[in-house]
Amino acid sequence: MCSLRQAIEVISSLISYSHPIKVFSVKWQLIRNKLEELCSSLTALENCDSIQNPILSGMISAIAASASDCYDLARRCVDLSYNGKLLMQSDLDVMVAKFERHVKNLFGICTTGILTQGFAIVVSRPGVNACKDDMRFYIRDLLTRMKIGDLEMKRQALLNLYDVVVEDDKYVKILVEVGDIVNILVSLLDSVELEIQQEAAKVVAVISGFDSYKSVLIGAGIIGPLIRVLESGSEISKEGAARSLQKLTENSENAWSVSAYGGVTALLKICTSVDSRTALVCPACGILRNLVGVDEIKSFMIEEGAVPALIKLARSKDEAVQLSSIEFLQNIASVDDSVRQLVAREGGIRALVRVFDPKSACSSESREMALRAIENLCFSSTVYIIMLMNYGFMDQLLFFLRNGDVSVQEMALKAAFRLCGKSEETKKAMGDAGFMSELVKFVDAKSFEVREMAAVALSSLVSVPKNRKRFVQDDRNVIFLLQLLDQEEANSGSKKLLISILLSLTSCNSGRKKIASSGYLKNIEKLAEAEVSDAKRLVRKLSTNRFRSILNVIWHS
Repeated sequence: MCSLRQAIEVISSLISYSHPIKVFSVKWQLIRNKLEELCSSLTALENCDSIQNPILSGMISAIAASASDCYDLARRCVDLSYNGKLLMQSDLDVMVAKFERHVKNLFGICTTGILTQGFAIVVSRPGVNACKDDMRFYIRDLLTRMKIGDLEMKRQALLNLYDVVVEDDKYVKILVEVGDIVNILVSLLDSVELEIQQEAAKVVAVISGFDSYKSVLIGAGIIGPLIRVLESGSEISKEGAARSLQKLTENSENAWSVSAYGGVTALLKICTSVDSRTALVCPACGILRNLVGVDEIKSFMIEEGAVPALIKLARSKDEAVQLSSIEFLQNIASVDDSVRQLVAREGGIRALVRVFDPKSACSSESREMALRAIENLCFSSTVYIIMLMNYGFMDQLLFFLRNGDVSVQEMALKAAFRLCGKSEETKKAMGDAGFMSELVKFVDAKSFEVREMAAVALSSLVSVPKNRKRFVQDDRNVIFLLQLLDQEEANSGSKKLLISILLSLTSCNSGRKKIASSGYLKNIEKLAEAEVSDAKRLVRKLSTNRFRSILNVIWHS
């Protein structure tokens, strides 16, 4: 009768012997997978007295006999001494089925209680530079404990598995290669033992972070169990499930599965519950954001009250929740005017303006996110722009244009630049608010992009007669632009932008007179002579009867 130790040695030797086999490589890989699983299970049973367990003793003998038969097949494949390919393929298929039965029988025996924490030996975790075989053996051992161990053994195996996959990506690859382990993890998500469910959810969350392994999880039917965890699991389990679903739904093909299992309802319940923690609400918002790309699911979300629920979250004092909810609102309403109207009706625009408010306690990141959402949701409609102005948005934007740090200032400038391209009423409101005196300062910025935006925005504002008059009332504005034009280091792009603004100012009598009498006229004439774009037009604009004789030489040169 074969002992447990002898059976382990026979199987280990057979695994090593089969590796060099070149023919029927796929079949032999399947056989090795089953052998490794058997070896891991038998090793976990090594402290069990097989003589006192006749059923186990008989099983070990049967496994050893199958291994002996497999040796004969391996030898013939190594020597290429088999009678025919089809016959050998059939024999190998039979062998795979035999080892599969042994695995299942061993599982059935051990679940009756033979394998307990008292009997099982502990396989040490491989060292940092361990070979792949040692790492695979360790994973196989953890798999065995998860399949046939008692509650404590399962829990400890899951803890150990989580530790290795978090610390070393190579273990994730091995885990996926050992196919049964993914299926076991999926089944453990439905465990009635919350501790087991929690640890399984944490491991799955790690695996789902790898793009190349997401399909393996989907193929194992992970979506349904994850949704069930969201519905009835512990808070920790829900957080792990939500993180997994957020990663898995980055691929829109998985959106329907989430919806089919009732995921949208479960996610909205999380977002509306006062007891939900930030670590759960944020990924829940992220999943909903990933799902809005499917029109039918988006419509269902809206019917279920997603918009007011997420607007409420946008008012949260928690920065992470604010960011997640604002990003969702931006996505769901970005290309749908009816949803934008709903966001406005439910107070979404006001909520975003409050986040952007410099007097609020919100972080810079939240303000930047709110500003992006305001631009995307509101700048396309005059109605929404009027709402923004009524909520004090113009004053807020001007504040950050004056006082924000570099990144916020640039965002405020971009927003002001976009607003300048809207209605005449918007331009008048910006002129009244004091934007022109701030924009003129950016015309001298080091960044060409900033200079260009400021110049184009300023040119747009001074195209309005009321704004022109306001701008030229301050002599410093006109002189500053002329001084910049006079700088030798100013490049042709900058000169072109400055001339464009000055051209607009010449439409105003007082502006034309101030430019003509400023003392910088000769510089403008030189630019006209040098064929700088629009410089001749500027000179022509400045050519009144009073100055015609002075300027006549240019046009006849």
